[in-house]
Amino acid sequence: MICLKILLSSSFHCRSQLVSLSRNTSAIPSINKSSQRRHILICLNMSTSTANGSVALSPKEAGKKAAAVAAVDNYLQDGMCVGIGSGTTIIYAVEKVAEKVRKENLKIKCVPTGFQAKELIRKHHLTPTDLSESTFLDVTFDGADEVDEKGTVIKGGGGCHTQEKIIAAASKKLVIICDDSKKSTRLGDNWKKGIPLEVIPAPLQSGVEWVSKEIVKQLGGKLVPRQGTGKMGYVITDNGNVLLDWIFDQERDYDWQSVEVTLNMIPGVVENGLFVGRTTEVFFGSSDGSCTRVKFH
Repeated sequence: MICLKILLSSSFHCRSQLVSLSRNTSAIPSINKSSQRRHILICLNMSTSTANGSVALSPKEAGKKAAAVAAVDNYLQDGMCVGIGSGTTIIYAVEKVAEKVRKENLKIKCVPTGFQAKELIRKHHLTPTDLSESTFLDVTFDGADEVDEKGTVIKGGGGCHTQEKIIAAASKKLVIICDDSKKSTRLGDNWKKGIPLEVIPAPLQSGVEWVSKEIVKQLGGKLVPRQGTGKMGYVITDNGNVLLDWIFDQERDYDWQSVEVTLNMIPGVVENGLFVGRTTEVFFGSSDGSCTRVKFH
């Protein structure tokens, strides 16, 4: 079994869908020609075929699935309005939500955080809604790039953190699901790609440079514009903005709540990927299928 990730825009994780294909390439589904330029990445690390032909998840994917299944089993209830996050772990969460809706005849509405979430909701025949119809959500399931011992989360590796933070803020509970490689004592212990920032692109070069200099002046570290693959230029978010990654100084002892506010107060910054004081509970899945739960409030 070959797993292909077909990316429908440069905002990779937000606008992506996973397609399992046989070795016969004619199995590739057709995509509307008006879609933006496609990027195809071979994802060989998600699963392998066993001797009897069944598909075995890689250890990392097994951990993601264990976390997703446990979180949905513990939080999903009939009549809920549910936020659906972005990223690879969310695929397993939506699959579990759909299974429970089907088997238990649950009435659930789902609010997506981006293009990928919309596609997953549609694929699994779940009922979509949005914040104009459902102002408050009961729970949001979302992934993470890193979670520290205080429940502070870095998100935005896929460029969806602005929408994700809006949905999280509208939710009574934010449940983070991830494999145990995302668990750390301090931010930056495991995640080395920094904190994502969504920045207004106009005037593109001068605006981005000014924002970068201002952040370094106030908080140290360095700013790295996130570049697309297969195309020159910045990665563009679903909102039409550019992404910068702030590689913070790991020797400094940051007050992350203060940093979150400081970053957003800099003109030009739309939103940053720090989620401070928002996490209700984290489910860390292990490769053996077990799951560790850590509650924060």
